[in-house]
Amino acid sequence: MLKRMLYSNYLVSPFERATSAEIAKYITFSFPSSSNLTFLKKADILSWPNRCQKVHSTASSFSPESCKDRILHNDLKVPDFSNYRRPSVKDPRRDSRSSEEARKSFTYLIVGGGGVAAAYATKTIVAQYVECMAATADVLALAKIEVNLSEIPEGKNMAFKWRGKPLFIKHRTQEEIQKERETPLSELRDPERDEDRVQKPEWLILIGVCTHLGCVPMANAGDWNGYYCPCHGSHYDNSGRIRKGPAPTNMEIPPYEFINENTLVVG
Repeated sequence: MLKRMLYSNYLVSPFERATSAEIAKYITFSFPSSSNLTFLKKADILSWPNRCQKVHSTASSFSPESCKDRILHNDLKVPDFSNYRRPSVKDPRRDSRSSEEARKSFTYLIVGGGGVAAAYATKTIVAQYVECMAATADVLALAKIEVNLSEIPEGKNMAFKWRGKPLFIKHRTQEEIQKERETPLSELRDPERDEDRVQKPEWLILIGVCTHLGCVPMANAGDWNGYYCPCHGSHYDNSGRIRKGPAPTNMEIPPYEFINENTLVVG
């Protein structure tokens, strides 16, 4: 800090240094004791600008006594903010409280309108974002499949394509239903009752993918006359349960519902 002050004093012109040194002779600092402190009155403060005299720039008319009472700046110009003020508060002689409610109402109206516009804009942006992230029409069309069950004869299995996967729907006979429900759970690798895998006993709906390596099994084949995967020798019964081979779990059951006696919707 000291180096900066010395460097700044070095840069000023010799005339300014001489003037500063001459004026400094007349400046003294005095700190009154607590017993001599007095409180200034409003009348004394207002009279200071009248007692202060203008200081001329010429050295011949300069007098230290002319500025010894100068305490406040009396040459400041207050900016005119009339262009930014409302008409109801431009007149300094008019009570601003009479228009307070109207001004507040206008402010609340602007803030409320801006909030409603911001909320609507946010809702629109979020809705468009969610819509663009949703599935397309062709994907939604493949999400569900409707099957006419009256075209599937008893004892036969039909394959459909659903979401890019084979879908097996088998119309089971009464003998097949009875046989699968009498199978002890202790004989199953992935124990699951036949009643828990079907909604109607005569209709078996499965995703036709082997749970071993994703191959497509053959219907009405294998040791249990259910489904057989020739790739690695996995055998499934007429409930889609694994009975023999390397497959670890039963065949998957898709979500489905019966609209009526002859209509099935999968998905």
